[in-house]
Amino acid sequence: MSFPKKIKDAALNPNFMTVSRVLAVPVLIVLLMFETRITTFLASLLFAAASITDYFDGYIARKYELVSTLGKMLDPLADKLLISTAFVMLVELGFMPGWIACVIIGREIAVTGLRSIMVEHGQDAAASMLGKLKTGFQIAAVIPLLLHYSYLGINFSGIGTVLLYGALIFTLWSGVDYFMQSKKILGF
Repeated sequence: MSFPKKIKDAALNPNFMTVSRVLAVPVLIVLLMFETRITTFLASLLFAAASITDYFDGYIARKYELVSTLGKMLDPLADKLLISTAFVMLVELGFMPGWIACVIIGREIAVTGLRSIMVEHGQDAAASMLGKLKTGFQIAAVIPLLLHYSYLGINFSGIGTVLLYGALIFTLWSGVDYFMQSKKILGF
């Protein structure tokens, strides 16, 4: 099945979607530097929209056979940049504990390095189901944490905090799982 030319050249191009996540990062930072009820709402919308492109860029690339070396390298980098920026800004604003951000970002860096080693040794480094759950929980936590304020009587900060601890559990669990799968490569 070929990818329609007018869509291939448009915003639905997988690499364009990936780059859009990278471009969302400075906008997210600026919105949160001037934190108000409105800017945090806009930041949560931007983060949600950027996170959705993570699913669609991969889906479109696979469906229309547009998988590229650039996309394979840039996609996980864009994901880590977006989520890490959100966590750092949430810590800066006092919306989440810094130690959790350190654990999550540290795991992301460690597993990214490990995945590179796995690829060098011909081992499958694709995201596992635990990794996908981890990402889902991280995204699900960041959106209400960015909202932070109560809207329509709903305490989004509390919801985000509960989801954040879920994200922390899946982040650690999936990290341990990656290292256990690679213990022979690592000499354990």
